[in-house]
Amino acid sequence: MTDSSQKIILVTQRTRLEDLICRYNTYGQAEFIISHNGGDFADYRLEHEIYQGAMHTALSALQAFGRVQVLDRDLVPNYLFGKQDIVVALGRDGLVANVLKYLLDGQPLIGVNPDPKRWDGKLLPFFPEDLSKILPEVLHQSRNVQSITLAQATLNDGQMLRAVNDLFVGRQTHASARYEISQGSARENQSSSGVIVSTGLGATGWLKSVLTGAVGIAKFYGIPAPMELGHPIDRSASVLFYTVREPYPSASTGADMVFGQITAKTPLQIVSHMPENGVIFSDGMEQDFLQFNSGAMVTIGIADQRGYLVV
Repeated sequence: MTDSSQKIILVTQRTRLEDLICRYNTYGQAEFIISHNGGDFADYRLEHEIYQGAMHTALSALQAFGRVQVLDRDLVPNYLFGKQDIVVALGRDGLVANVLKYLLDGQPLIGVNPDPKRWDGKLLPFFPEDLSKILPEVLHQSRNVQSITLAQATLNDGQMLRAVNDLFVGRQTHASARYEISQGSARENQSSSGVIVSTGLGATGWLKSVLTGAVGIAKFYGIPAPMELGHPIDRSASVLFYTVREPYPSASTGADMVFGQITAKTPLQIVSHMPENGVIFSDGMEQDFLQFNSGAMVTIGIADQRGYLVV
């Protein structure tokens, strides 16, 4: 019997087809543009149909346990989650990261893979049909959860931003970012494409991409790989990794502090030397950013709050 007092939030995201319709106004116009340009519109349609089917299955399962509210991904940053809400994310891995950092401390998140043939689902251990079994266990707190370390960027004016996967510090445009980076007694002025700070959870994403490029360059010159990419990083460990993208050494800028660890005792500090367009954003959400222009200083470290994934 449905418990009307139990609220369940199903967080969804638009499919590529829905984004196309928003851009071109109608389904027919979207199909014409993609097909005219040689694209495979059938794949957009198939992805959409599979996602809609997964959402229908998830809704049917969740409605047996409480009142279900469907929440679009874009509304998550401004949504106030209740302490007793059960939260389910139906989408790609990035959706889990975008939701997890906005939940209350200790509130678990259930990640559901709507299309396992299309998405790897490293953060999506369940399928829509699993929810009928998972929900009772979550409600009775008998299901295992995994603790996730979050990163936190705190500006000198008090503004704060958390990240589940990555923080980016740099410029909105492709122009070089100028700043001073410091950790402990080490300090350096730099010009680069920006600084990425990754958590253990995010180590399989942006950080892996950067390291893969570095390994490829090292192999070309016959240099041993600096890091074994296949080695997993503990998602719950209180450690972050920072890497500088495309550092440019010059008469006034260095390139020695380009990769390292951040712990609770060794936070990273960055002072902006950018008159405009300096930004800090997290988990690929560029529209949800902090301004980081001249005079701003950010301290990046381990967040007090942790995330919790149902496994």
